[in-house]
Amino acid sequence: MRFVIQRVSSADVTVDNEVIGKIGTGFLVLVGVEDGDTEAIADKMISKLVQMRIFQDAEGKTNLALKDVGGSLLIVSQFTLYADCRKGNRPSFINAGAPAHAERMYEYIIEKCKESVGTVEHGSFGADMKVSLVNNGPFTILLDSREICPDLK
Repeated sequence: MRFVIQRVSSADVTVDNEVIGKIGTGFLVLVGVEDGDTEAIADKMISKLVQMRIFQDAEGKTNLALKDVGGSLLIVSQFTLYADCRKGNRPSFINAGAPAHAERMYEYIIEKCKESVGTVEHGSFGADMKVSLVNNGPFTILLDSREICPDLK
């Protein structure tokens, strides 16, 4: 499982010219799933995500987490996080999770995040989405379950 976390001042996701998810201060999280991912892996990744201290405190140090700043989440499925670009110029996506499994994990992640974060918005799995954001920093972090939970892989 991979999360690309972008600290944002604002972000939104649009499908068919309709905004379906919108947040102010918080994280835009692009989520990629592979077939071996489990709820236990998702739980560890979510725990890391919601506790990540990358907002500035009064002294300008990145010491504050989402809850400390009243931040929100915008979660968007992104199978292309598993693109394999080693051969040729056209990426392969065979490492991305099968759609049924990936969608189940995506929905699980959304529901579990709602248990920890006040506002959780999301995209539409499998839809052609337009994502807009104001990256605050810029500040972008990649969480990969192979590093975060090697004991579960």
